[in-house]
Amino acid sequence: MPPSYLVAANPSTQDVLLNLLHAQGQLRAGNPQLDHIRLSTTVFPESSTVYGLEELLNKYLRLARCPATCSCTKESIICVGSSWVPRIVPGDISSLSLVNGTFSEIKDRMFSHLPSLQLLLLNSNSFTVIRDDAFAGLFHLEYLFIEGNKIETISRNAFRGLRDLTHLSLANNHIKALPRDVFSDLDSLIELDLRGNKFECDCKAKWLYLWLKMTNSTVSDVLCIGPPEYQEKKLNDVTSFDYECTTTDFVVHQTLPYQSVSVDTFNSKNDVYVAIAQPSMENCMVLEWDHIEMNFRSYDNITGQSIVGCKAILIDDQVFVVVAQLFGGSHIYRYDESWTKFVKFQDIEVSRISKPNDIELFQIEDETFFVIADSSKAGLSTVYKWNSKGFYSYQSLHEWFRDTDAEFVDIDGKSHLILSSRSQVPIILQWNKSSKKFVPHSDIPNMEDVLAVKSFRMQNTLYLSLTRFIGDSRVMRWNSKQFVEIQALPSRGAMTLQPFSFKDNHYLALGSDYTFSQIYQWDKEKQLFKKFKEIYVQAPRSFTAVSTDRRDFFFASSFKGKTKIFEHIVVDLSL
Repeated sequence: MPPSYLVAANPSTQDVLLNLLHAQGQLRAGNPQLDHIRLSTTVFPESSTVYGLEELLNKYLRLARCPATCSCTKESIICVGSSWVPRIVPGDISSLSLVNGTFSEIKDRMFSHLPSLQLLLLNSNSFTVIRDDAFAGLFHLEYLFIEGNKIETISRNAFRGLRDLTHLSLANNHIKALPRDVFSDLDSLIELDLRGNKFECDCKAKWLYLWLKMTNSTVSDVLCIGPPEYQEKKLNDVTSFDYECTTTDFVVHQTLPYQSVSVDTFNSKNDVYVAIAQPSMENCMVLEWDHIEMNFRSYDNITGQSIVGCKAILIDDQVFVVVAQLFGGSHIYRYDESWTKFVKFQDIEVSRISKPNDIELFQIEDETFFVIADSSKAGLSTVYKWNSKGFYSYQSLHEWFRDTDAEFVDIDGKSHLILSSRSQVPIILQWNKSSKKFVPHSDIPNMEDVLAVKSFRMQNTLYLSLTRFIGDSRVMRWNSKQFVEIQALPSRGAMTLQPFSFKDNHYLALGSDYTFSQIYQWDKEKQLFKKFKEIYVQAPRSFTAVSTDRRDFFFASSFKGKTKIFEHIVVDLSL
């Protein structure tokens, strides 16, 4: 009997043995039927040569190349009912088909040992998940057909790296949604098949809806099974997801370290400015929007005594600011370009205005007016008119009523002023075209103790908001004959109820001295304002919308704390 030895102990065969052992390590994991072979302990005749061992290696590889559940050729493998992916030593395999497999998921780099694959077919298998980087390493893959499986979840980076892929089919699975940008790496994609899935065409599908509009690939129809309004519709036929999939919010953008009672905004020479009345600091602070720093910075400061209002008036190329004061009379300032600041232009007679509470600017027949509501017992709310040289008192409205607010309103093409007073219900004055004066017209009944009235329009319908400190504030609508109440808002402690809009979003800001201030948003379906957000501002006295560039802001003045600037942002719920 010829002598024998362990091949592992023979230095002359070490290189071949290492190759053999390496192949065994690679192949055994994917071919369990080879697991009983232990090459490192195999005994060979002494006459065995390196050549003989190479023959053994080739025999071993031929045995390993095609598992029992598969059918193999030199370039392709087809496996039926397999529970694993065959671990074939890299060669010229360009096509792999796995049918009726029992594995539960496609894991990361599951096919990376087959870098030459150009076609991969995964049909009628039981896996439900495709993980990130599932096809990593398949740099030459052009055709990927994953059809008739039980896929429910596909990870966002499942197809990462498949830059040569031209055809992808995910047809007839259980897919309800696809993660955003799941196809972003598929630069060469020509055709995509998504038929036979159960897509929920909600906000999660918004990105796919937009992608379908932009892609150059040919994509099968994507049918929706929900929500009910889109059932059996094609995703491409959905009008838009903007309303359902976006909301808005108010976030603090900037905090100003001082108290204030009113804020006004104006535009001049493509710049945006804000005038803030600060009675405790005896200032009318003018801020400018900084396009570089993206915030509001100090621009000028008009000093005075107990300033309660700063109202900007733009006439031709001139900018005026009416500064209403509790003491020392009120004044009008004009911007002087040579001094690059506001300088006093005109005084407003003390005999007429002693306790100003509101300033309202308006135009009638190309004439510029403003009215100051006087809240003193013997005060006269007065209309002023521009006469090309200055402003002069044009009409005293009434006395002894302690007016707290004036609002200019266009009702059915006619000019009106609504005056609010703590001593009577709001009265409506109408402009008489013959006398060119305001005359009493009507009132708003059953609305005692109204501090302020603000007008606004939504879809060409005129509304009023009425602020009440005690009881409920009101929202009213004009019905072509009178104002009728549509909503009551609990508002104990409220000093302001301010309507404002950004594009198609309509809001009411209800400021309270006793609790958090409330922002309400208009509900188009219910035709009512609903609670939207709480904000905390100490003793709020005014809310003002300011738009700059492509950004929208909301100033909240505070009588006892810091003035806050909130930014109005759009939130995409599909992200």
